Amino acid sequence: MTINQYLIVAVFFFIGLAFLAALLILSRLIRPSRPDQGKLSTYECGMKPIGQSWGRFNIRYYIFALLFVLFDVEAAFIFPWAVKLGQLRLFAFVEMLIFLAILAVGLIYAWRKGTLEWLE
Repeated sequence: MTINQYLIVAVFFFIGLAFLAALLILSRLIRPSRPDQGKLSTYECGMKPIGQSWGRFNIRYYIFALLFVLFDVEAAFIFPWAVKLGQLRLFAFVEMLIFLAILAVGLIYAWRKGTLEWLE
């Protein structure tokens, strides 16, 4: 690559940064700013808020959500593998077994730690 090609990329980068900065400044200038008690309150499905808006949640909810994302990504990896399994043969099968074994060990670990239990 020549220096000319790098210069074109740099120019586009700085044009993008300038555009972003201009939009941020413009949005600050034209936005409405009239906060009142209704706008500053927490919205709960059209009902009056009860208690504080910053409640603490049990860490199990987050861990359960992370486990869901993990196994959702697993499904995203398994689908293309299953489509091409006939062409990839034994190597791909062994690789997927290793991948599933690692995930199974993680699931067993989470299960034994009690992460999947909702009641204490």
